[in-house]
Amino acid sequence: MSDAVTIADIYKLFERTEAQFAEFQKEADRRSAEADRRSAEADRRREEANRTMEELKKQVQETTKAVNSLTTPLCLFIEEMVEPAVVRLFQERGIDVTQTMSRLKSKRSGAAMEIDIVAVNGSELVAVECKSRLSRDDVDDFVSRLQRFKVAFPQFREFRVYGAVAAIEIDQGIDVYAYRRGLFVIKQSGETVKIINDTQFQPLGFA
Repeated sequence: MSDAVTIADIYKLFERTEAQFAEFQKEADRRSAEADRRSAEADRRREEANRTMEELKKQVQETTKAVNSLTTPLCLFIEEMVEPAVVRLFQERGIDVTQTMSRLKSKRSGAAMEIDIVAVNGSELVAVECKSRLSRDDVDDFVSRLQRFKVAFPQFREFRVYGAVAAIEIDQGIDVYAYRRGLFVIKQSGETVKIINDTQFQPLGFA
């Protein structure tokens, strides 16, 4: 026959159950605290990511501003010195251009390009590439584009096309190199610009 359950046994069972519940509650509290800690850590990381993103945006804005400040002298060189002078400069060289166009663009497949300045009359045209500093690679790239000019701009297919490079600064010997590639070379001279090719220069016509 089984032993009778006493009041003492019931109290002991209750104490064990209470202790188990207390342990369970302690574990639940620990897990809740851990979840809160993780949530706080996630919030901290989100705030840190947001601060980093804002800093990056600020850096991009500052970089853009710096780049714009670097390109401004070239823009001024084109707009205030080169373009107003090209008609006179080429008329003095016997190319009777009468008007100019700036930033002529073509998006034709295989011949996409942009020309800084185009000086033109009814049958002749001078394409002008402007640089803050002119290098050999700049000259080669421009000659390559001139060779595709009439593909890019078929409205000028019947024109005689010449090329010119203009720069605020020119790497050593590049003026001579551009001359030999058949290009006019335009350089800043005081408050204006001038063609530095000698009077014997014969420009290359690009078909």
